[in-house]
This record gives sequence, structure tokens and C-alpha cells, in this order.
Amino acid sequence: MNPFKVIIVEDVKLELKGTEQIFRSDIPEAEIIGTAQNESEFWKLMRVQVPDLVLLDLGLGGSTTIGVDICRQLRARYSALRILIFTGEILNEKLWVEVLNAGADGIILKTGNLLQRDDVQLVMNGRRMVFNEPFLERVMARFKAVINGESDQSDALIDYEIDEYDERFLRHLALGYTKDMIANLRNMPFGTKSLEKRQADLISRLFSDRERTGVNATRLVTKAFQLHILDLNNLEPDEE
Repeated sequence: MNPFKVIIVEDVKLELKGTEQIFRSDIPEAEIIGTAQNESEFWKLMRVQVPDLVLLDLGLGGSTTIGVDICRQLRARYSALRILIFTGEILNEKLWVEVLNAGADGIILKTGNLLQRDDVQLVMNGRRMVFNEPFLERVMARFKAVINGESDQSDALIDYEIDEYDERFLRHLALGYTKDMIANLRNMPFGTKSLEKRQADLISRLFSDRERTGVNATRLVTKAFQLHILDLNNLEPDEE
């Protein structure tokens, strides 16, 4: 790895010292030209000298949005700058997406194997989307859940003979549409009375004989979720 200059942004003194030690012992090619514990200190350093890498914590002064905003500004002003996130926000997946959208080159979670020389080298070599193992484990768990959910839904549509109009009808009931509103959707070629018959037919397919008494639209939709016919993460209305 070629020599490079780095600024470390970290608001917890003990963690800052630990990070500096990692660089000194494991990444001697790095010259730490400054450290900052808040946004103001950081921009002062940037006015003095622009580094090759910014190692950026997201939770500065108790705020997670500051780190994302710093990342966004850095990417807009310094296109060649490497930005590696080093964060203790190990559960805030929405924040990860926000900072990646803001232009970060990678995210290292402060858990597990922490900051590794290989990860820093990948970033300095121009690699995008550099993540450590704890991050990838979380992403893979989400990926598996999505794939399994799609598979369960596909199986349910076949098992219960759900056609596209059944799915559309159930989905819009779940979204709070009345049957009159659903009948007026652009791609729904059924009137209100036909939808009432369709609802009765769905109840007969999804509920056992003992369960069918008194089933209303709310119970029908709940059952559709339980059987994976509807996906809570894919609940969008059609164009009206």
C-alpha cells in the first residue's frame, strides 16, 4: 500500500485513541494529519490540508445525521477523496443506506473484527462497497429473509390458487380501500358485487369450515398475511 494521509473523525476520546493505535501498529503507510471530535474541528482541518482518506464516525455529538451530511458534502467537493465509515451504529440499517447514498466508499461496524488493514487497502485502491464481516452478516440475513419471503409467497399463490385479481383485491383491502374504490381501479375489471363474490370465494379457500363464520375483510387480509399471500414489505397501491 502506498503512503497516504488520513483524517479521523471520532467524538469519543477513548475510541479515537484506539483507532489511532490501529493505524500506527497495523497501517504504518497512513499519516494521520489530524483528528476531529466534531464537525467544526473537522472542517477546520480540511481547510488546512485535504487528506486521501477520511475515516468518519456517524454518531457525532449524539447526532447521526451530522455524519451523513459531512459525507455528502465531502463527496460533492472532493470527488477523488476516499470516505470510509467507522461506526458504532450497528443496528441502524436505514442510516447505512443513507450514508452509502451520500457517497461513502464503505462501512466498517465497530464490532467483531473492527478496522482491518485489508479493508483500508481496498478503499485506498479504489474499491467501492467495502464492508467488514459483521456488516455483511446483517446484509446476508436480510437477503435470505427477502428470498425466503418471496419463495413463501410464490408457493402460497399456487397452493391457494390466487390469481392476479385476487392478489390485487387483497392488497388494496389491506391498504384500506373499500370495494367501491377497488372496483374503480384502472386494471380491475369487476364491479362491487363481483368483488363481494370474490371475497366470499377467498374466504372459502383460505379458511377451514370451522373458521369461516363471521369472517370480514379485516380477518381475510390478516389471514392473507399469515399465509404469505401478501407481503408487508411490498404493499403498494396500483395506479387509480
